[in-house]
Amino acid sequence: MGKLSLRLLQLIHSKKSKQPCLVNRLHYASGYTQQDAGFSLLELIAVMVIIGILSAIAAPGWLAFVNRQELNKANEVVLATLQEAQREAKNKKLSYSVSFQKNTTTQNVEVAVYRTDAVTSTWTWKPLGADVGANSKKLLLGTNLSGENTANTVDPLVSYTLSASKKITFDYMGTLPNASFGTPIAPSTEPPGLKIVVAVPSSVNSTSASSVKRCVIVKTLLGSMITAKDDKCG
Repeated sequence: MGKLSLRLLQLIHSKKSKQPCLVNRLHYASGYTQQDAGFSLLELIAVMVIIGILSAIAAPGWLAFVNRQELNKANEVVLATLQEAQREAKNKKLSYSVSFQKNTTTQNVEVAVYRTDAVTSTWTWKPLGADVGANSKKLLLGTNLSGENTANTVDPLVSYTLSASKKITFDYMGTLPNASFGTPIAPSTEPPGLKIVVAVPSSVNSTSASSVKRCVIVKTLLGSMITAKDDKCG
């Protein structure tokens, strides 16, 4: 009996003596984990460099996308404005005109719809596309109009340096009186029509148009219109 008791006491003492070692191991492991948590400065710098490279690659594509969206909105307004003038002419049995200009003071592309016989001072000019979130200051306005309802026949056919506003007029039936749609350019056999163009400025020269363009083309005496883009706009 005495030998059994002595053996139990020895086992208990042995287990107690091993507990500190286990505690020390756990403490050591915990300290190691805390020291290695987070990122080193070198790792953060590497991540920032990668983000910068990806941003530089993505930025031009994003800018081009934004520019195309601006153009699409502005061109939709050009079409809607021409259709509004045509509709007013039919409904009121009067001639209505649409004029376009680049305001040299505000740099906005502007549009006005009015009765053809209205006094110039009563015209209401509005920035093109302002109602739909388009910033017309970023855009160039071009047209092949040399006069009222008359397409230019002198190269370049489309001009982006307008010295005065350009006008398209619909008569009381919504048609275009005395219109001249220009001379066909080979290989096409159709006249180019009356073009109103909005374009992104060239990165080299802000007064010249880039290849990114949108336009509305009035094609016939009945006032039919189509939209086109880029090289189709001239």
